[in-house]
Amino acid sequence: MTTHKSKTIAALLAALGGGIGLHRFYLAGRQDKWGWLHMASLPLSLLIYLLCKNLLPFFAAGPLIISVLCGLLACLVIGTTPDEKWDARYNAATGQQSDTGWTMALILVLTLAIGGFVLIAAIARSFDLLFTGGLYG
Repeated sequence: MTTHKSKTIAALLAALGGGIGLHRFYLAGRQDKWGWLHMASLPLSLLIYLLCKNLLPFFAAGPLIISVLCGLLACLVIGTTPDEKWDARYNAATGQQSDTGWTMALILVLTLAIGGFVLIAAIARSFDLLFTGGLYG
């Protein structure tokens, strides 16, 4: 039996848990390879941190940071997909139609704000560490 996939829930999962692939598992199930790649970013970052003692934690967390940014981007893509196209792709067998409203708009605005902040902070911190040796924090 095919269940109805809510666009709002998928976008919320991508915004909050996109770094570990929650939205991918919600949409495609356990067989989704990209979801497992997202999930692998957390232990990979931990492994890099434990193996490379002289590497700064910011750089060791690189795979996780990239995965989180990809999750935030996925939230924006999911949220801006038209309902008709969403239903054709994920809800064709259910017969139900999606009707997203202000909740989706709020999720998108918050995701864009948080994603922009994380991206700018990551760029600023990497430049600080690379060009000044981390003198400013």
